Amino acid sequence: MDFKNILIAVDASDNARRAVDYAATILAGAADVRITLLYVERAPRRDLFETEEAWLGQCKLEHERVFDFLHDARERLVKAGLPAEAIAERTLLCSAEPSIAQTILDVQQEGGHGTLVVGRRGLTKGEEFLFGSVSTKLVRDAKNCAVWVVQ
Repeated sequence: MDFKNILIAVDASDNARRAVDYAATILAGAADVRITLLYVERAPRRDLFETEEAWLGQCKLEHERVFDFLHDARERLVKAGLPAEAIAERTLLCSAEPSIAQTILDVQQEGGHGTLVVGRRGLTKGEEFLFGSVSTKLVRDAKNCAVWVVQ
């Protein structure tokens, strides 16, 4: 694995923005770095919406929010001195299985990313027990890479 081949998993949250900013600070001016910004999308549950149009509208809003976030993240990395051509963006649609954490790990392995960066949502112990934590699963299950969890 190449530790200069970095995967930053984002979800368009403030925690993900902090992870991008942290990576930008640490990597500022680094040579031969390749960064992939990864967003794993899970469509909103269809049964929460009364109509197909309402559901499609929400999907479109979410997609636009992510597009804006990825654009902002790229700008932050470039502003820190990283070359724009070294930054790639990737979005994946994830169903219930595999989990978002497993999807991130699959991309990390397939892409030969030696460093994985993720923001931590800051769940309480009870929430983490009930719902799980993507960052905890990544730390537990990652192989052959460094994992940066940004609080």
